[in-house]
Amino acid sequence: MSFERTTSQILFDNGTHKCISFTNLVKGEGIQANQFLIIDHERAAVLDPGGDLTYVPLTMELNRYTKLKNLDYVMASHQDPDIITSMPRWLVYTDAKVVASKLWAHFLHSVGNFQFYDPTAKILFSGDMGASIVDDASVPIIDFEAHTKKMKGFHQRYMCSNKVIRLWVNMVRQMDLEMIVPQHGTAFVGKEMIEQFLDWIETLECGVDLMNEYVFSMPTEMA
Repeated sequence: MSFERTTSQILFDNGTHKCISFTNLVKGEGIQANQFLIIDHERAAVLDPGGDLTYVPLTMELNRYTKLKNLDYVMASHQDPDIITSMPRWLVYTDAKVVASKLWAHFLHSVGNFQFYDPTAKILFSGDMGASIVDDASVPIIDFEAHTKKMKGFHQRYMCSNKVIRLWVNMVRQMDLEMIVPQHGTAFVGKEMIEQFLDWIETLECGVDLMNEYVFSMPTEMA
């Protein structure tokens, strides 16, 4: 698969079913985020549509591949602002149904965290699981060990515990996957790269695993 520095990438296309990733729609100092379009026999769904500033450039890109009237679903993996603050516009300007969890608290980043599996493309859209902080998400992972430095801090802070991660990994190992595509950063392409990621994340201590008495100690100097 060829990855180029571009706004959109075709992740999968068999003629009737397509998965498209948009990686650089909004420039600036904010955290890079990916948006996704799935088209199946002319019907379409958008995953993680992004913040308010993303709406206009994303709809312009969508029009290259489909018409907004063909959009059946706008789906949010969780309720962070970088995923869902554009939702009012989708409700007003399209007839799409909005899919999001009613729950809101941190777990595998969020208690109500959805992940979406496309069995045709064999792609798992994993939300914040596997997220990385990068400048250009279209550049493929060459050195996985080096890439872990772009993931470790994020996962240690935002994932609940290693126990939950291991349960997730056990589930994912049973899936037929060719790609794991997070909402931030670079996709894991191919079974070998997916296995490297699963092996790494499976042993990562995070969240409550890292809590100790120091976190809850009184400050040494009072203001």
